[in-house]
Amino acid sequence: MNASDRTPADLLRSALAADPARPLVTFYDDATGERVELSVATFANWVAKTANLLQDGLSAEPGDRLALLLPAHWQTAVWLLACSSVGVVADVGGDPAGADLVVSGPDGLAAARVCSGERIALALRPLGGRFPQAPEGFADYAVEVPSQGDRFVPYVPVDPDAPALAVAGTELTGTQLVDRARADAAELGLAAGSRLLSGRPYDTWDGLSAGLYAPLAAGGSVVLCRNLDQLSPEDLAKRIESERVTGTAA
Repeated sequence: MNASDRTPADLLRSALAADPARPLVTFYDDATGERVELSVATFANWVAKTANLLQDGLSAEPGDRLALLLPAHWQTAVWLLACSSVGVVADVGGDPAGADLVVSGPDGLAAARVCSGERIALALRPLGGRFPQAPEGFADYAVEVPSQGDRFVPYVPVDPDAPALAVAGTELTGTQLVDRARADAAELGLAAGSRLLSGRPYDTWDGLSAGLYAPLAAGGSVVLCRNLDQLSPEDLAKRIESERVTGTAA
């Protein structure tokens, strides 16, 4: 990867330049049987569309705080990188009352309603499907994002030394996040082409790093598993083999 990368969005751009066709995020939900695989190019396209939605559709600006009330999921990973692309602080599990806008899954809607800014809801259905009917007071992400542009250019360059991520009491700038992700990648033994299986939730830095940032920083990919405790040891072993997993962070 490019040693000059200083934000997660920089890491994604380098991954796109290096090999857009390789897998980046392979997502499983073992409660529903869902599997989704996103190449670097497909993932980057979702990030660009979501960043355009943030910047143009929701009028988000660098320094704004977004309460991200989503589980470990491929769409959560998209939102994390979209926030980085715009310069918005992704406050994972943050207080919606103190946020400029909120993004929530079905389980967080009641808490998200206290946000006085824009409110986006994700159904988290297979293939990014929409709600049968959008929750009152929320825009449905699956309805809003498809029409957004496939390329994103921020109106203001993102400051790598500005806050980028908050999770479990830790706040990191873009530069700090990238540095920690690289250090974690080395500790996990990740390199270009590595495939890390992670069953960790996204509510801690360790979960976010194993489930997204460290593989991205290493030029690898992640097999992100939600509800992994519902998978038998035998089926887990089969997944590790079929997905060519090189390391685990369960």
